[in-house]
Amino acid sequence: MKVEDFEIFLEDFCDFLDGLEASVAKMKMQIAKLVGIAEEKPIFSWNPDKIKWQKTQGVKGEFEKSEDFNNPEFKALLKDLAQHNGKLTRNGWFYWTFKNGSTVGRKKREA
Repeated sequence: MKVEDFEIFLEDFCDFLDGLEASVAKMKMQIAKLVGIAEEKPIFSWNPDKIKWQKTQGVKGEFEKSEDFNNPEFKALLKDLAQHNGKLTRNGWFYWTFKNGSTVGRKKREA
């Protein structure tokens, strides 16, 4: 197997796992709602609504990206992404860091 093929496989597998993680989180919310237990919403150190996003088109479809360097919310997001190997899912959105390390992309996860 070529290195490029393995890297593509790993990227696709990570996308699959992120989707699985989002599905599990949604199921937990549904179960909590059915049972009548209010699940606490996690407190994050960053608010994506306070970050400037621009819509763009990529190989896998439309997504949003940001390079809002001087924004403390953006810096906190970059730090959080670094702690999660450059990829994470929060509140139905998948976030990732581009190879340059200073650009972040996000895409709405389909339920």
